[in-house]
Amino acid sequence: MKHGKIHSIESCGTVDGPGIRFVLFLQGCPLRCQYCHNPDTWKIGAGTDMIVESLMKEIVKYKSFMRFSNGGVTITGGEPLLQVEFVYELIMACKDEGIHTAIDTSGYVFNDSAKKVIDAVDLVLLDVKHSDPKQYEFITGAKLQPTLDFLHYLGDLDKPVWIRYVLVPGLTDQPEAIEALALHLSQYDNIEKIEILPFHKMGEYKWEALGETYRLHDFDEPTKIQMIEAMAILKKHNLNVVTA
Repeated sequence: MKHGKIHSIESCGTVDGPGIRFVLFLQGCPLRCQYCHNPDTWKIGAGTDMIVESLMKEIVKYKSFMRFSNGGVTITGGEPLLQVEFVYELIMACKDEGIHTAIDTSGYVFNDSAKKVIDAVDLVLLDVKHSDPKQYEFITGAKLQPTLDFLHYLGDLDKPVWIRYVLVPGLTDQPEAIEALALHLSQYDNIEKIEILPFHKMGEYKWEALGETYRLHDFDEPTKIQMIEAMAILKKHNLNVVTA
């Protein structure tokens, strides 16, 4: 049995994929997104050590909720593909139980091991932080290209994908950037929908507790009108767009 480092568990989540979901937050992330609300998941090697067998004993308790809501298990983080062997084993155990699986990833970790997970999982929630490489690196401290390569691989597989985009006024809301994102995403037939998520500051206290510098003190959360305007740009390209 593979061991995984677990940050936390949400037994009846409703915002991380279809239906009622058992959401597993894994520890460790290579990105440092300025608007991250879970910086306590960043540190690799921290968290609670668990094996797939013990997790499955908890997961199967919720099978009836999953079945009646068309839900399942979502593995998120942090970045779940930093623990790829554990994630793969968990997905296969869920498949043995007839449970739908999803991963929530930035797409930054993209290698042959990650492809094994991508091939096996039912749904990918892909977090795209920005369409411009320079702005992407400014926001995350990482390169955009691996995520684009990741998305292309998903397209080749015809793997169902939900795109997630956090709207931060002054950081990710530039109309030209959203237009560029729409043009790129419109190439893919496997993208089922795009979720525009409003920026919030609910995790700011965690940055302070960790001694990290939070740069977005003076940034406002998006208004309803700003959300509608961003969605309208994407909808022009016949993309299925929703908001939280």
